[in-house]
Amino acid sequence: MSTFKEEITLENILDRGFANHGYIKESEIRTLKVEAMPDTGAWTLVINEDVRQKLGLSIEETSESTLADGKTCTYNVTEGIKIRWKDRSTVLPAVVVPNSKEILLGALPLEAMDLMVDPVNEKLVGVHGDQPLHVLYFVNR
Repeated sequence: MSTFKEEITLENILDRGFANHGYIKESEIRTLKVEAMPDTGAWTLVINEDVRQKLGLSIEETSESTLADGKTCTYNVTEGIKIRWKDRSTVLPAVVVPNSKEILLGALPLEAMDLMVDPVNEKLVGVHGDQPLHVLYFVNR
């Protein structure tokens, strides 16, 4: 299977909140359309430093990650970012790989948006068809 990319939109969720409360204009919300490679081996969204700065994302923590070649590196992890693919979206942190040429759409955002990789047709498809399945968790108290 070869690799493929999908267009996604990334949005600064704090900007969205500020706009919803009237502190900034809708046009001031920092968003970015990017080509991302679906990668089920990555745990979340992987962006580079340029994307992080354009979206104005803060660093929340650092995380140690093991690469495919077995090398261990420490990377910054951002605050939550809204990830949108067509009519589906989720909010998750992103891992910042400073000089990465690729933006990776990892397993957690794929799962959260009820998406899977169709390796034959080289595209993303809904796990449960055209409508995302939203799973709600209830806690008995």
